[in-house]
Amino acid sequence: MKKLLTFLTILGFTALGLGLTAMAQDRSGQARTDSAQQQQQEDAQSARSFEGKITKAGHKLVLQDSSTRQAYQLDDQDKAKHFEGKDVKVVATMDPNTNTLHIVDIMPVEK
Repeated sequence: MKKLLTFLTILGFTALGLGLTAMAQDRSGQARTDSAQQQQQEDAQSARSFEGKITKAGHKLVLQDSSTRQAYQLDDQDKAKHFEGKDVKVVATMDPNTNTLHIVDIMPVEK
């Protein structure tokens, strides 16, 4: 009887530990999701407009800014390829370390 009681006690603590571990993992997963959503909101709030032409630089498409003559790398080549050779307005956040635009939206500009 004593062995059965000891076994049930250990089993109960094991189940409790597993339950707490699962809750902690769920909370940390939710925290990562919340952090990613917050980053997306901050990116959208800090995004600004760039205007220019989508051109090729080597094998990559870049935005050649019409006012500054600056060429910006584009993070989403698939979005940009639909506008190759066209004047566009790109709403993006910029990574100043890599001179890369993280595209939020891209649209043609009529001249």
